[in-house]
Amino acid sequence: MSLKETKKLDTNRYQLEITIDGEKFREAIKEAYRKNGKKINVPGFRKGKAPLHMVETYYGTEVFFEDALNLLYGDVVEEAINESGLKVIDDKMDFDLVSISKEDGVDFKVSVTTYPEITLKAYKGLKAEKQPVKVDAAEVNAEVKAMAERNARMVSVEDRAAKKGDAVVIDFEGFVDGAAFDGGKAEGHTLELGSGQFIPGFEDQIIGKNINDEFDITVTFPEEYGAKELAGKEAVFKIKLHEIKVRELPTVDDEFAKDVSEFDTLKELKADIKKKALERKKAAAEEAVENDLVQQVVDGIEGEIPEAMFESRLNQSVEEFAYRLQSQGMDLQTYLKYTNSSIEDFKATFRPQAEMQVKYRLALEKIVELEGIEADEKDVEEQYKKMAESYGVEVDQVKAAIPASEISKDLAVGKAIDFVKENAVITEAAPEEKPAPKKTAAKKTEAKEDKE
Repeated sequence: MSLKETKKLDTNRYQLEITIDGEKFREAIKEAYRKNGKKINVPGFRKGKAPLHMVETYYGTEVFFEDALNLLYGDVVEEAINESGLKVIDDKMDFDLVSISKEDGVDFKVSVTTYPEITLKAYKGLKAEKQPVKVDAAEVNAEVKAMAERNARMVSVEDRAAKKGDAVVIDFEGFVDGAAFDGGKAEGHTLELGSGQFIPGFEDQIIGKNINDEFDITVTFPEEYGAKELAGKEAVFKIKLHEIKVRELPTVDDEFAKDVSEFDTLKELKADIKKKALERKKAAAEEAVENDLVQQVVDGIEGEIPEAMFESRLNQSVEEFAYRLQSQGMDLQTYLKYTNSSIEDFKATFRPQAEMQVKYRLALEKIVELEGIEADEKDVEEQYKKMAESYGVEVDQVKAAIPASEISKDLAVGKAIDFVKENAVITEAAPEEKPAPKKTAAKKTEAKEDKE
């Protein structure tokens, strides 16, 4: 292989002219013959038994040219790119054949897109403001209340009618124009009144009914209802009410704390909730500062970023989303059908995020380059261990799948964020003061009466 010429076509676009000598090409032809010659019929020979020169005589000298070039193409292009010193960002290359012959070999051109040459306006001495964090008693109590609700139990009530917020157990069957319809029947169905799970008006008509009541409910399906044969139609549901249940919250005390946590007292539980909430808020405040600083760096990027980079990141985002759907038992095409959207519209929703991710990475990689930031071997080994633990596999399996150079590059980018932060001017924002509550006329009157 020989890199004959490197020619700049446009911003971030280059053309490489590559040659393969005759000897190397002829060896590739022989290899192509060994792989594919068994499929070829030549009169006077058993299938696949004709020698190469006879196959070429019968089908033409160029019979294995394409297969031979395919065998060599990937390696020779990679060698040419390495020799050119270009940093290529995509695998979509325009191919142009100049000449090809068994005697002289191959001469062809490929056009590639390269990483952009960018500059940064500033990444040192940036300014950011960190928001103060605190956790008040109301937040802690709200979390305790949520824990109590998660540990609530449903208790049957028999001495009153159903009301909003109750969970009722019902049998129902729906009819339109006197005929039952598909999906309109269930037995022992639990429904929370006021949840809005059913057609508007359905749940309201159960309120006030008692256990063992049998009654009819009349509702109208919405015009935009999913089943077109029912849209806009009036329906009558025959109901039997079997049970009324209410959510009973546990008493929030030391016993509750023992049941839901590793603590012996409610006071200890609340202290732990406050501590963890404070840690989360501090981490969020730090992340907000980092995002602010990196956004300032990104806003200062100068240079033309090729569309291929955005498209590549966009496709990657779509693939990641499709993989998450697959893990939930759904494919992307079904999702698009349910959401009534095209793949083009769907991809467009990822476009702003993809552009930001590309710029974010480019900016940080530029800082890595300018500051000579590197990840040492110890950091790389530690990252391999973390990934192995996360995936539940052996470290060697992760190493076989992900090159150390990629790990090192990612770690260096992370260090670039730390560098920007360490060299920034970060100030603490003043805590937000809540306005003092206004005294009402009633309170003023009460104060006057107390004085008297």
